[in-house]
Amino acid sequence: MAEPSSLHLLLMAVLQGVTELFPISSLGHSVLVPGLLHWPMNRDAPWFLPFIVVLHLGTATALLLYFWRDWAKLFGGFIRARGAVSDPDARLLWMLAVGTVPAGLIGLALEHQIRHLFAAFQIVAVMLMVNGLMLLLGDWLKRRTPNGDLGTLTWGKAFGIGIAQSLALIPGMSRSGATLTAGLGAGLDYASSARFSFLLATPIIAAAGVLEVPKLLHHGAALHGLLHWIVISGIVAGVLAWLSTWFLMRWFKGHDVSALRPFAAYCLLFGGLALFLG
Repeated sequence: MAEPSSLHLLLMAVLQGVTELFPISSLGHSVLVPGLLHWPMNRDAPWFLPFIVVLHLGTATALLLYFWRDWAKLFGGFIRARGAVSDPDARLLWMLAVGTVPAGLIGLALEHQIRHLFAAFQIVAVMLMVNGLMLLLGDWLKRRTPNGDLGTLTWGKAFGIGIAQSLALIPGMSRSGATLTAGLGAGLDYASSARFSFLLATPIIAAAGVLEVPKLLHHGAALHGLLHWIVISGIVAGVLAWLSTWFLMRWFKGHDVSALRPFAAYCLLFGGLALFLG
């Protein structure tokens, strides 16, 4: 298979930057879109893993930049209270730690097996449609549960949201979609669920990129002329991830009902189209 052009790399960066935070599955789109458009994306090529690592690092950097005030406040509260959960900021930081544990452990143990098992084009299309149904469930839960802020979140519910985040290991299932739906089921309003979802995503995405950096360095010599385009793609993914986060935080703050429905409709339609065409 031929090496990708700079245009293909940039288009993949656009996909990553937008779909990582939108509840429509970045991993699913990285399988379906290149497959439908016959892009030369050889996942076994030496350039592919470093490319994905750089895209994830770009996305994680965007999240850190967008929420830096939140993280500074959370760690400030943790230091001020010496880790005591009586401080609201320290408590939320502990909640995020509790929510990070399940996805981290499951990801380390089962990531390659799960992604290999569900990587077939048709299965990914079906799972994207399942993701759409999950988002409709989120809107249904929002209408039938009390809507509170992050101060109402319990340890058990934070852990449950973390377990839901593990669904992102399956191509076609969205990390943000799963955590948003779980947050709504836990009784959070849209804005609080989105904030917890994006804060929770930051350490997982960053860790996924950092853990693969040694492989990036190992394969660096094989990249040749692609290296600068890979770096540019990481920057593009980061900028679009920041803009996506900016848009989504305002979207969820401005909608009291059915905020997930447009994304659900998209997943159902695109998943069905991909299944038909594939």
